[in-house]
Amino acid sequence: MNSHTSSNDSAVHHTLRTVFGFESFRPNQETIITSILTGKDVFAVMPTGGGKSLCYQLPALLREGTAVVISPLISLMKDQVDAARENGIAAVFMNSSLDQRELADIHRRLKGNQVKLLYIAPERFAMPQFIETLKGLPLSLFAIDEAHCISEWGHDFRPDYLSLSAIPIQFPGIPVAAFTATATEKVQQDIIHKIGLRKPHEVRASFNRPNLFYQVEPKTEVEQQLLDFLAGHEGESGIIYRTTRDAVTATAGFLASRGVKALPYHAGLPAEERQRNQEAFNRDEAQVIVATVAFGMGIDKSNVRFVVHADLPKHIEAYYQETGRAGRDGAPAHCLLFFSRGDIPKIRYFIDKTPDERERAIALEKLNQTVRFASHNVCRRRQLLSFFGEAYPGENCGACDICSGSVVQVDISLDAKILMSAMARTNERFGINHIIDIVTGADTKRIRELGHDAVKTYGAGRHKDKSHWRFIVDELLAQELIRQDGEYPVLKLTAKGAQALTGTGQVFGLKREEARKNAGKRKTSDAEGFDRALFERLRAVRRRLAEEQRVPPYVIFSDKTLHEMCRHFPVTSSAMRRIAGVGDVKLERYGGDFLEAIKTYGEKKD
Repeated sequence: MNSHTSSNDSAVHHTLRTVFGFESFRPNQETIITSILTGKDVFAVMPTGGGKSLCYQLPALLREGTAVVISPLISLMKDQVDAARENGIAAVFMNSSLDQRELADIHRRLKGNQVKLLYIAPERFAMPQFIETLKGLPLSLFAIDEAHCISEWGHDFRPDYLSLSAIPIQFPGIPVAAFTATATEKVQQDIIHKIGLRKPHEVRASFNRPNLFYQVEPKTEVEQQLLDFLAGHEGESGIIYRTTRDAVTATAGFLASRGVKALPYHAGLPAEERQRNQEAFNRDEAQVIVATVAFGMGIDKSNVRFVVHADLPKHIEAYYQETGRAGRDGAPAHCLLFFSRGDIPKIRYFIDKTPDERERAIALEKLNQTVRFASHNVCRRRQLLSFFGEAYPGENCGACDICSGSVVQVDISLDAKILMSAMARTNERFGINHIIDIVTGADTKRIRELGHDAVKTYGAGRHKDKSHWRFIVDELLAQELIRQDGEYPVLKLTAKGAQALTGTGQVFGLKREEARKNAGKRKTSDAEGFDRALFERLRAVRRRLAEEQRVPPYVIFSDKTLHEMCRHFPVTSSAMRRIAGVGDVKLERYGGDFLEAIKTYGEKKD
């Protein structure tokens, strides 16, 4: 190792410790930073919460000039700039929210080489005049956030991103680092090609988020189920996703009427109201935001402790990205999906209206992948990772409803045969409700007219209620023993199902009563071994300081940093400095307030 490399390494670790407050890097961060520092292009797929901002902020501090960060949303820029400034980094953004005087001041500071991080939207980069301005500045690097937006194969294509292909041509000597949280291999290669990255150092980090707990629950009375879940998450921030604007409005109104500080967010609200509601959520003034998927890319909030999907997501990429908004600070978080097959026709309706046959087929396959994820009785994490081409190494992830023992496997062989027999004896021409009516012995006009009260299995399952038989149907569909067919879906046996009906093998299903009972009881911030009462006190200190600084509370310190304070009880500056996330600037600004709160709490406790 030569002396230059050694001094470089020393500067990198010194900056990591003094500016960002960390003793060591997360996986992949160091190789990305080293590549940028040597002037090499980078393409990195890193899951949300993987620490990608540090990958370009740290080399920006060590390279000469200004780093240009392309970020998609105004609200996201503001939060990122606030967070950088709290670490003592000279950061600014330029967007349409600024007036001419503010823009002129930023231009002056840029020309004076007084800015380390400049955040802009892709629309601004597309302006020829702005490119000329950049050419007159010393630049250290370009960082492209949410890079999947440039790919038409991705889940969130934005034409404005296509202008970014000019960067390597117009700025040949400046390294370009592109980051995204979700990209299949195909999307990855498309992004590299579209931007024109030059032999980039490619990083494909693990998609595994070990701090996230994944759970799927049958959707029955969703508003009551949400209330039950929230009862176990009092004082924690979370997002509830609904498919339609009407559902968002109704759910937010219902929760507010029951004493939950919930606000709506969807594209149909006035821009000022959307902004106000997002700010309230960011500043912990609202506990829950109920939103359509219009809400999300602009969220940098690190202390989201749960994400609930009250409706079926359209595809796995969206589900992964939306659940990824939970636990960005690395502390435990809960991802709950309420699943009902009744949601499938609603999504199918929009898919069927797609004129392009190929697009329609792709959308349908993506929907089927989501249904398989929600209904198959295998580890949720294993399924998610396999979608992105990654194998989960362990047998049991320990952090999903399947692996954690919150669901119980039961033998459903007899009931499966009763139900499949009813299908076979009626020539596989009827839907779910009619077959359940037969096995429960319902006395309906239709059953009498069709003579189905004379079928051998009529009433064979009357000792169990309809919800049990719906569970049996869902299990058989999930295990592909039966399938739904046709525009008005009728139940049909698969070859596997016909074999199970006539054979002697067993059929198992997952009994979810236990999981439902405990759905709201998994308190995510009860991470092991920290003092809950002290945590609440430190949260109050954080809230007060955030209000004074006019920044979101998580920008002061993350939940994970507060958890660590509540484990180690630092009472001196040097002890506080050893807490992860406490850099020199934050220690100087806020250390005294937190040390005082910890000392006072300790004295009262004694």
